[in-house]
Amino acid sequence: MHFTLYSRSYCHLCQDMFDALQGLQTAARSFTVEVIDIDTSPDPALLVRFDELVPVLYGDLAQPELCHYFLDEAAVRRYLA
Repeated sequence: MHFTLYSRSYCHLCQDMFDALQGLQTAARSFTVEVIDIDTSPDPALLVRFDELVPVLYGDLAQPELCHYFLDEAAVRRYLA
C-alpha cells in the first residue's frame, strides 16, 4: 500500500497527519508514504491546487483525496482494508 501526502515543511498539521498515519502502520499492515512539499515541488500546479488545503492525503491518486487538514482514520482504515 502507498499513500501520497501533500505537505509543507513548516506546517504542524502536516507533521501531525504524517505522525498519525504512521501510527496506523503495523507489521501486518505496512505501507509507504511519499511526502511531497508543495512549496519546493517543480510542479507549480501543486501549489495552486493544494495551497490552503495542506495537508492532503491520497491513497490512489486516481481517486478522491482521503482527507485534508486532519487524518480521517476511518477513511484510511477503509482504504487499507
